[in-house]
Amino acid sequence: MPQPKNLKVIIAGGGTGGHVFPAIAIANAIKAKVYNAQILFVGAKGRMEMQKVPAAGYHILGLNISGLQRRLTWKNLLVPFKVIDSLVRSKNIVKRFRPDVVIGVGGYASGPIMKAAAKLGVPTLIQEQNSYAGLTNKLLAKKAEKICVAYDGMERFFPKEKIFLTGNPVRHDILAAAAKRDEGLAFFGLSPEKKVVLIVGGSLGALSINEAVKHSLKLLLFNDLQIIWQTGKSYYPHALEISSGMEKFGLSVHAFVDRMDLAYAASDLVVSRAGAIAVSEICALQKPSILVPSPHVAEDHQTKNAMALVNLHAAVLVKDKEAKELLGPAIIDLIADEDKIYSIREKITRMSYRDAANIIAGVALGLVKQ
Repeated sequence: MPQPKNLKVIIAGGGTGGHVFPAIAIANAIKAKVYNAQILFVGAKGRMEMQKVPAAGYHILGLNISGLQRRLTWKNLLVPFKVIDSLVRSKNIVKRFRPDVVIGVGGYASGPIMKAAAKLGVPTLIQEQNSYAGLTNKLLAKKAEKICVAYDGMERFFPKEKIFLTGNPVRHDILAAAAKRDEGLAFFGLSPEKKVVLIVGGSLGALSINEAVKHSLKLLLFNDLQIIWQTGKSYYPHALEISSGMEKFGLSVHAFVDRMDLAYAASDLVVSRAGAIAVSEICALQKPSILVPSPHVAEDHQTKNAMALVNLHAAVLVKDKEAKELLGPAIIDLIADEDKIYSIREKITRMSYRDAANIIAGVALGLVKQ
């Protein structure tokens, strides 16, 4: 499709890896299609995008914006002033940069920029990662031209004619994991003779999952399973203490796994929270999984993400409050059931989107006015 000589794109949002990594993947896909495209990110000051985006080679501007705290705090009094400041700054950014299209990926910063762009007549696109749409995206959808979603049934939140089912962007290194099994096993010092369980609770770890692993650690290892255990920073010293000497049985403990591609490559089964990107990675790689949704997220969207798979018989669900008692036995039951593993892999293909970033980039470029 013909594009303007100096294509300009704003990508707005962030706050968590679930917003930031898809945003970077979309930017990379746009650059692959239009090599000289100018891409400007807009994020929230103090959030992870302010480091991750420059590290990926893109320029970012920060808005002084945050959400309401759930607990009573004086900081909530500042929120209306921050919103007004961000709306004014967003209008100035859009006027100065003059983008051809604006993409909102969710998070605090996406609201003001998308609102400003729509007011100034710039085409906008929303990328909704979860199976349950957030309030900001539901409000922004009224003015957005297109909405790229990762799950079926999103017409209950958005106008049907605006929806594109694209899946969530997954990083290239993760997509290439299937061919790296030997490298993954060597990286974590594991044997090819025994099955591997990857247990992750998000980048910060998850106390309920960590306590469940602690409770079942000997049971899992004595059932001839090897474990890659990402604990998060705060639980890591305790995990090292309780697992001392267990490395020889096939236990690899990490505060944070930098090479998730190799962790996925080595694993036969994944135990994970049900954030949008974790679920998308599991689906893209067609990994059998046990999902333990966090109950501490807005609108309980992780449970809804997990149920989108569970309802297709494409994953197993263990509730957070039941994890300590049920997670260990659930791992042993599932990994021993070859028929169920095969069935899950077959069913999960319906949720496997390996080209999402490229498709979303194409939808965005299709909105550019000639």
